[in-house]
Amino acid sequence: MNSYFYLILAIICEVIATSLLPVTMGFSRIIPSIACGIGYAGAFYFLSLASVSIPTHVAYAIWCGAGIVLITLIGMFLGKMPNLDTLFGMILIVIGVALINMNSPSLH
Repeated sequence: MNSYFYLILAIICEVIATSLLPVTMGFSRIIPSIACGIGYAGAFYFLSLASVSIPTHVAYAIWCGAGIVLITLIGMFLGKMPNLDTLFGMILIVIGVALINMNSPSLH
């Protein structure tokens, strides 16, 4: 399977797990806590599969950057508007991930 597909699955799992963190109430609620743990386990599993052919530093940068941006967008959808510093930081993350991808010799 395509390594970028695995990376997308890793990002989806991580975003779901991170979105569940408040629902776990400090991991005191069993079902959401188990779902959160499964999400993070899936995220690391798929990230490890993606890292077979995508350099780890590239896969991890994409995984982290996409996770941060998507979690912020979900927060915006739920009414938590980021300030200008946060938006500027997200733009820098996207630029940084793009630069890492452009300069990774194994991806060309």
